[in-house]
Amino acid sequence: MKNVKKIIALVMCAVMLVGVSVTGTLAFLTATETVNNTFTVGKVNLGGDDGSAGLDEAKVDEYGVEVQGADRVQANEYKLIPGHTYTKDPTIHVGSDSEECYLFVKIENGIEAIEATGDTTIAAQLAENNWEVYDDECEDYTIYVYKDKVCTVDSTAQDVLVFSSFTLCEDAVVADYADACVVVTAYAVQSDGLTQDEAWDALAEKYPA
Repeated sequence: MKNVKKIIALVMCAVMLVGVSVTGTLAFLTATETVNNTFTVGKVNLGGDDGSAGLDEAKVDEYGVEVQGADRVQANEYKLIPGHTYTKDPTIHVGSDSEECYLFVKIENGIEAIEATGDTTIAAQLAENNWEVYDDECEDYTIYVYKDKVCTVDSTAQDVLVFSSFTLCEDAVVADYADACVVVTAYAVQSDGLTQDEAWDALAEKYPA
């Protein structure tokens, strides 16, 4: 009988030891951490933070006089008069959430032949506003590139003026230009990882002239 009790006692001790062993393993202090990568998509954004267009100009009357208080527009109509100066201020708006980018513009100047000479020409104003000729091989238009990369510093939208006005020469035969147009087309492409030439090649492939 004593032997039986001794055996039972030994078995109970063994069970208790196992229990202590298991309990001890579960009581170890542990910790874990995870690095969780999240991604957003960068973009080049032409457009004002107020939802305005990426390229617009002041609203003017037919004589090129700005209409005060009017919203900016993407088209105006002009009555051509020799020697007259007209407000036309196409401006590119790069959104505050845009990545650093190159800017290009295509200028189709249908009144170039009757512009007054000097620093009032559209071409002269482009040069004054930090634009340089990138490609002028086509007789119908000229491509300009903005000399500086455009960066929305501190998440602030950037406005880039193309030119401000145009002036007709005093002996302009305006009757021959009743259907003439000055068309400005703006392009933007990321500058990160691209040279200026590579950027234009990417644009030309996506937006062939």
